[in-house]
Amino acid sequence: MIWRTSRRTFDLTDHGAIMGVINVTPDSFSDGGTFADAHAAIEHGIRLADEGAAILDIGGESTRPGAEPIPAWEELRRILPVVKGLAGKTSAALSIDTSKAEVARAAMDAGAEIINDVTALQGDARMAAVAAATGAAVVLMHMRGTPRTMQKSPDYADVAAEVLSFLTERLVFAQAAGIESDRMAVDPGIGFGKTTEHNLQLIASLPRFCPTGRPVVLGVSRKSFLASAAGCPDLPDRDAPTAALTSLGRELGARIFRVHAVRENAQALRMTEAILGATPENA
Repeated sequence: MIWRTSRRTFDLTDHGAIMGVINVTPDSFSDGGTFADAHAAIEHGIRLADEGAAILDIGGESTRPGAEPIPAWEELRRILPVVKGLAGKTSAALSIDTSKAEVARAAMDAGAEIINDVTALQGDARMAAVAAATGAAVVLMHMRGTPRTMQKSPDYADVAAEVLSFLTERLVFAQAAGIESDRMAVDPGIGFGKTTEHNLQLIASLPRFCPTGRPVVLGVSRKSFLASAAGCPDLPDRDAPTAALTSLGRELGARIFRVHAVRENAQALRMTEAILGATPENA
């Protein structure tokens, strides 16, 4: 399974990739404000790469439930120094977590190579053209509503079928817009307009997304559904169940894992892949 960015090719056939989160925001649910300073964010990114992140996902606008949107100029003010500071200082691919074409274009010019768009190219009519023109890899994610409204009574008849249908349609749209299919990945959007039960159903249904032929991104790190599902209300305690879901997700077919605690998840991923690649003694 090949995933191409504007600068490299990931072969995800046998080995998945860890995407480390860098929130350059004052209000993200997990670490808001911790890395709002560009210097701190750059140091954090280098550390995550050293711990095993093949991708660094840099975001300047919070997408937590209830989050308010910010203007493009403020998002650029937050993320550009970090993208420029990390470009060339780490072997990890740089991803920009944005739904604004202006921000994506500037980040790509500064050294990013992946656009991670929680609106699946719907939030800005210009985004698909930017991705096509720059050769960016794109992550197309499912979200019901907007960050401000998404957790207001989300409802589905069949959550896996509806999310799969949406992502399939967005893949067709992206290809028609000039984005090559091997530059696309899909993300079922755990926690984005879903209840705890919806999230659990989507994770159990990950094999249903594999026939799209594109890498599946799993983003469960420290999310609130872990509090009820695993009994860990405190954020630091959610890293263990996150690593468990990285292992399970890899077995179920996911290939890219967006996480905060890189070291633990990288170890869980490699251990799982070692077992998946082993030959049973009596085979």
